[in-house]
Amino acid sequence: MIPKNHPRYWSLMIREELIKHFERGIVAKAGLIAHGRGEAFDYLIGEETIEPAMKAIRAAAAALLLAKHPVISVNGNTAALAGKWVIELAEIVNAKIEVNLFYRTKERERAIESLLRDLGAKEVLGVDESASATIPELMSERRKVDPRGIFIADVVLVPLEDGDRTEALRKMGKTVITIDLNPLSRTAKAASITIVDNIVRAMPKLIDETFKLKNASRQELESILKSYDNTTILADVLNHIINRLKKLQSINIQN
Repeated sequence: MIPKNHPRYWSLMIREELIKHFERGIVAKAGLIAHGRGEAFDYLIGEETIEPAMKAIRAAAAALLLAKHPVISVNGNTAALAGKWVIELAEIVNAKIEVNLFYRTKERERAIESLLRDLGAKEVLGVDESASATIPELMSERRKVDPRGIFIADVVLVPLEDGDRTEALRKMGKTVITIDLNPLSRTAKAASITIVDNIVRAMPKLIDETFKLKNASRQELESILKSYDNTTILADVLNHIINRLKKLQSINIQN
C-alpha cells in the first residue's frame, strides 16, 4: 500500500497501474521500459504541463475537430493509463478507436478491446482479422491496420508511439498527433503535432480544449492550425529544459 503522503505517490500509482495491466496481458514488457524512459524526461520538464505543450494541445484539438475521419490509436500503455479519456475524447470528436500494437498477439488485442469495452467503448477496431489493411513501407506488426480506421483516417492521434509508424503515416498524407515526453525522439520530430507531456496530464487537457473549441468556426480552427509550427514547439520545449536545469544548477551551487 503506497501512503498518500509519499512524495512520489502519483508516479508510483502510475507504475502500479502499468504492472497490474502487464499482469493482465495488456501492457508489454517493453512498455514498462518505455514508461521509465518517458518518466526520466518528465523529471527534466518539471512534471507539469508547460506552455509549449498547451499550444500543441490546442492545435491537436483543432485538428481533431476539423478531421473528416479522425482515429485514436491505442496500444497497451495508452489503454492502461488513459483508456477512459480515449473513449471520452473519441465521443467528442466523433473518432474511431483502433488497437495497434508493435508486440501484437491476438491475446493482447482482445485484452485491450475487452478493457476498452468495459470502460464504455461501443466499437473497437483493429482486432483479429479486422486489421486487414497494410501501411506501406512498414515491416513491423504495426503495419496491420483496419481499413475502416487508420487506413482511411485523415487525422490520427497516436499516443506513446514508435517513430517508424509515425513516419509511415505522414508519408501517407495523414496529420499525426502524438503525445511523447521525449522531444528528441523520431516520433516527436516526425509528427505533425507533438504534445510533450505525460499522457495522464495531456489527455484531460486535450478533452477540455476540444470542449472549448467545439463550437468554434472552421475559420478559427484553421487559423489555429496555420499558426502552429511543430519544430518551433520542440525547440521551445528544449529551451524550457535547458533553462530549468540552469536554475537547478544555480540552486545547488548556492546550497
